[in-house]
Amino acid sequence: MSQRWLQAPEAVVMIRPHHFRPNAQTAKDNAFQSEAVEGEAQVSQRAYDEITDAVAVLRQHGVCVHLFEDQGSDTPDSVFPNNWFSTHGGGHVALHAMYAKNRRKERRHDVIDFLKMRFRVQDVIDYSGLEQDGLFLEGTGAMTIDHLERVVYAARSNRTSEVLLERFCTHFNYEPMVFDAITIDGAPIYHTNVLMCIASDFALIGADMIPDRARRAEVVDRLATGGRDVIALTPDQIGHFAGNAIELQGQGGRLLAMSERAVDALTPDQRDRIEKHVTLVPLRMPTIELAGGSVRCTIAGIHLSPRPEEVAA
Repeated sequence: MSQRWLQAPEAVVMIRPHHFRPNAQTAKDNAFQSEAVEGEAQVSQRAYDEITDAVAVLRQHGVCVHLFEDQGSDTPDSVFPNNWFSTHGGGHVALHAMYAKNRRKERRHDVIDFLKMRFRVQDVIDYSGLEQDGLFLEGTGAMTIDHLERVVYAARSNRTSEVLLERFCTHFNYEPMVFDAITIDGAPIYHTNVLMCIASDFALIGADMIPDRARRAEVVDRLATGGRDVIALTPDQIGHFAGNAIELQGQGGRLLAMSERAVDALTPDQRDRIEKHVTLVPLRMPTIELAGGSVRCTIAGIHLSPRPEEVAA
């Protein structure tokens, strides 16, 4: 994989949901999630349409999207595949331990088999057995990864075990950087990727939601390593999912995929600073955001080298 694409993958996995709804099993510790909504069939269809449209937009920008269909009626959060698997340079794949029991059913052998067929996969490390020990680490939801500097940022929560994070970082050669982050109401931020986004040349972060001032400064300073522009987001902007974005590589250069709601929450100055480096690509996901996640959560980046086409065919 090209060095300049380490942070911004050119290929991703997305799952089109067929039975989407806000997950009752995740509601207690996800302050961003809405309560159950009326008209489950209509909600499910809207979520299906939002992913269909998002895939089309990303493909128009030259992102290679590998789209899979949801397989189960009891996997309401299947649209968020980045929580159960992640990929890493050098041909490494991780299967992650999930906090909610019904989310564990989202893991799929066919997705991993596809990755092995189309990309160079050296090994798959499976952490899912640690669910029985009460250890959880929900992929690139729990972890926001700096692939360039080899740092994993992780906010403490029910979804992020420090023991498992240390094990992951040892296996994959990352430096862990753990901190507390809370909502306006004092609840732990359930997933780090709603708080921050790391791109090649800039980072977005709701730094004020890290209550320890010394740790907050350490996180911001570490993000600025290598000259990154660190763009501060307000708690209100975090609530509109402005931190839940992902940098991708398209045919015309790098882009930042973010929901329409999140883009609308940005100030003109923030947009200018972002657009110095990437093309801002808004995606419409109001229904999916009812489940407490946004664009970043729906995209599992593929940080693997592709196999030659004649081998993959």
